[in-house]
Amino acid sequence: MTLNDREFKSAFESMMFIWGEPLDARTAAEAVGLGADEAYGLFKEIQREYDESGRGLAVREIGGAFQFVTRVENFDYLRRLCTPVKEKRLSQAALETLAIIAYRQPVTKGEIDVIRGVKSERIIEGLAKKELVEEKGRADAVGKPILYGTTAGFLRYFGFESLAELPEIDDIEDALRSAEPDATDEPEQISLSLGGTDE
Repeated sequence: MTLNDREFKSAFESMMFIWGEPLDARTAAEAVGLGADEAYGLFKEIQREYDESGRGLAVREIGGAFQFVTRVENFDYLRRLCTPVKEKRLSQAALETLAIIAYRQPVTKGEIDVIRGVKSERIIEGLAKKELVEEKGRADAVGKPILYGTTAGFLRYFGFESLAELPEIDDIEDALRSAEPDATDEPEQISLSLGGTDE
């Protein structure tokens, strides 16, 4: 089957898209059965067509190879799109639960509830959705309750390389009681005992 120039250029566009790295005109020519010079000329036509149309993509030549790139005029829009939205701060209840899991892991929900004095099921579910805690197996006890522990995401969130960097606390229950805010405390004050993050 003999292709016309439009079809060759269409094939070259698909190749550039899937190739990722700059696509050498000679390599593309071999794939479609064209001469290297003819393929190079078609790539230059594609480059000119993208430039003249003002599309969001452009074709850049690098030493006889061609690659799709984003148009420089759109940089600010791309930066805004790709800049992560700052995550909401964890609530005091979530921080308390996370602290218990971090220092007592692996720990069951029942043990967490006893330390906090309230049910923690929804809090644990929320922390799991945020990939800060995960199941670590089951306890060797009646009912085989789920054991929870922290994740690699927890370390990243608080800027730790390992759990060994957790601040030393003799008794997590005493630490939580002493960290309970009064009416004048800021809601995120307890985060100071977990590495000082305010994210």
